[in-house]
Amino acid sequence: QVQVVESGGGLVEAGGSLKLSCRVSGLDFDDYSMGWFRQVPGGEDDGVSCINLSGSRTWYADSVKGRFTISRDNAKNTLFLQMNSLKPTDTAMYSCAAYPGPVVSALAAYEYNYWGQGTQVTVSS
Repeated sequence: QVQVVESGGGLVEAGGSLKLSCRVSGLDFDDYSMGWFRQVPGGEDDGVSCINLSGSRTWYADSVKGRFTISRDNAKNTLFLQMNSLKPTDTAMYSCAAYPGPVVSALAAYEYNYWGQGTQVTVSS
């Protein structure tokens, strides 16, 4: 059974930092590209960042470039998202997702197979 569990969300002031983690089990983590998405109430899952199988290639939404860094530890089956210089507009539910293969660019949410429940990030002004 595949399990995807995010952690690390919370309440932070504007300009602060948070590091999200996503622990995956039940699949060969090395065979899956990974992505972070975020959703606000009433909205859709918007792609934030993604990373390929080995971690050598990454993609970021324009809104987070230069502030967020995605990384993965294949030995620990874990995905990370370091978020710096947070803004109130970053407030959302953040979820990670797994795609069975290499990625060369951003993928739509529906292309990902496995999803976690999400972790809430709230940035106060």
